[in-house]
Amino acid sequence: MSLKRISLRDFVIVRELELDLDQGFSVLTGETGAGKSILIDALQLVLGARAESSVIREGALRCEISAEFDHPPHLDAWLDEAGFESAESLLLRRVIDTQGKSRAWINGSAATAAQLRELGDALVDIHGQHAWQSLTRPDSVRGLLDAYAGTSTAPLQALWAAWRDAQRTLSDALQAQDRLQQERERLSWQIGEVDKLAPGLEEWDELNSQHTRLSHARTLMEAAESALTHLQDDQGGVLRGLSRVVGQLQEHTAIEPAFAPVAEVLASSLAQAEDAAHSLQTWLRRTDLDPDRLAS
Repeated sequence: MSLKRISLRDFVIVRELELDLDQGFSVLTGETGAGKSILIDALQLVLGARAESSVIREGALRCEISAEFDHPPHLDAWLDEAGFESAESLLLRRVIDTQGKSRAWINGSAATAAQLRELGDALVDIHGQHAWQSLTRPDSVRGLLDAYAGTSTAPLQALWAAWRDAQRTLSDALQAQDRLQQERERLSWQIGEVDKLAPGLEEWDELNSQHTRLSHARTLMEAAESALTHLQDDQGGVLRGLSRVVGQLQEHTAIEPAFAPVAEVLASSLAQAEDAAHSLQTWLRRTDLDPDRLAS
């Protein structure tokens, strides 16, 4: 696989250049400043290097670089997966405008700069005066070592995945152990608090009963106050109403004796209602229900 042709248009000081390269080893020579590095810069750009508008020839609106390589069989899978067609040659093209924006194509299909870089890494090694670029990439170094040793990375990858799974399982187990320990300490503390009280069976039932009453203290007190209001209200209370009815019936028993037993029953009900009201008053006055005791 080799570079067959590179074309420049409005790049740096080059208006237009078509350079065809023969098969095998090619050498470009010339004194300093002759423009050899322009070709290297152009090649780097068409292989995905960062684009800047400063590379456009003065007076031009855009520059265009294209490079044609022999068909690389080892990249067929990559081209297919990325959605590019395979052809007899591999043609890369890039256009950069005065805003610094660029567009790229691989075999005539639109591509990203990242795809150019990925493809370029597999196509070209650029060795500068003081740099061996591929040797700065850890994956390239590993590939060289593995190729020299004749080993495969698959077993190591499997071991690494198994180790990561084991690490994850261990981490989950340690977290579960911490949660169980915290729960154990909480339950032990609660058992200790109950042991300090050491309640008997009847005392335990009494504590449960008190807890139930305290948890409903506000509702119980509101119910008692509401009942007392309905019994004693001066305008429409039960006691006042019963008293008025009993008085009306008793007033007419001399005329209608049948009212007498009815009045007697209602008078008894009135007495019971008065006792009930008194009991509610006493309960409200003496009750020890305090919802705040639940927090103590």
